Amino acid sequence: MDVGQLQRRFVEYTSSLFHEGVLDAQFTQLQQLQDESNPEFVFEVVSLFFDDSERILNDLTRALDQKIVDFKNVDSHVHQLKGSSSSIGAQRVKNACIAFRNYCEEQNTEACLRCLQQVKQEYSLAKNKLDSLFRLEQQIVAAGGAVPMVGC
Repeated sequence: MDVGQLQRRFVEYTSSLFHEGVLDAQFTQLQQLQDESNPEFVFEVVSLFFDDSERILNDLTRALDQKIVDFKNVDSHVHQLKGSSSSIGAQRVKNACIAFRNYCEEQNTEACLRCLQQVKQEYSLAKNKLDSLFRLEQQIVAAGGAVPMVGC
């Protein structure tokens, strides 16, 4: 595949992520912070998000598995995940966290467990889609091309 085809594929794929609500305008703002002096900026920030999210999701799973659930602790973790997902533009993860926090406030364990599964599903989708996006970026650069900027 030539550079032009890879770049078109990149634009189409990125546009689909915005259209599907996987990403929002915050991701575009994150991309705008990347420049020649730090060409891996977005990848590094999103990788940190992935690492942090894995830890938070594990903490949430353990917290909701307790006989007596500490909803303040659960809410704190969900709040942290909501903030970090919002900062990279992972819109569907952020939205799932908003619903999750409402059930924490109600101290509804069953609803929190359902929300945890929803958050995990949205996180997994975002991770897979962003991993694919970064692989496509690498292919463009390896072929000698520039990664196009795509807005929402």
